[in-house]
Amino acid sequence: MKAGRHTLARITLGTTLALATASPAMAKPVRVKMNLITPTGVGKSIGTITLEDAQGTLTITPNLKGLPPGEHGFHLHELPSCAPADKDGKKVAGLAAGGHFDPDATDSHKGPGGGGHDGDLPKLVVSEKGEAKQPLQFKGMKAADFQGKALVIHAGGDNYSDTPTPQGGGGDRIACGVVK
Repeated sequence: MKAGRHTLARITLGTTLALATASPAMAKPVRVKMNLITPTGVGKSIGTITLEDAQGTLTITPNLKGLPPGEHGFHLHELPSCAPADKDGKKVAGLAAGGHFDPDATDSHKGPGGGGHDGDLPKLVVSEKGEAKQPLQFKGMKAADFQGKALVIHAGGDNYSDTPTPQGGGGDRIACGVVK
């Protein structure tokens, strides 16, 4: 009987140690399919963006091609749609994605971590070849926070301000992907 109790104690201790030293489960990366968008609808695929959590930082890794070179405003929008919608009687590309994600109703565009709305992401830089592959680091949100929303790339750069034009002056929405 004594040998049985010692064996059970070793099994229990071994299981406890294994559970105590196991690293926390990491969430699986989220892959978002991105497409060009126009006032007539969702167009061809331009690649993917991968969202991955690690050590309190969200890494956003684009694997995109077919975009205009230069800096582009890049935002998380509140609704899971890339469809066009009407504004002042005119179809607007990706307008069904709604506005920038702003759960605290700040109504303020101040850039990533700047105290404005949560939809401000780091600028996306596209090479002369039309490719974006440089990972972006983002703190304050997790990949799960992006689910049920849309990633939107704008035609122009982003000045992370509401002046001289609102929402950073990025202009038209040119690409979009729904985060599932």
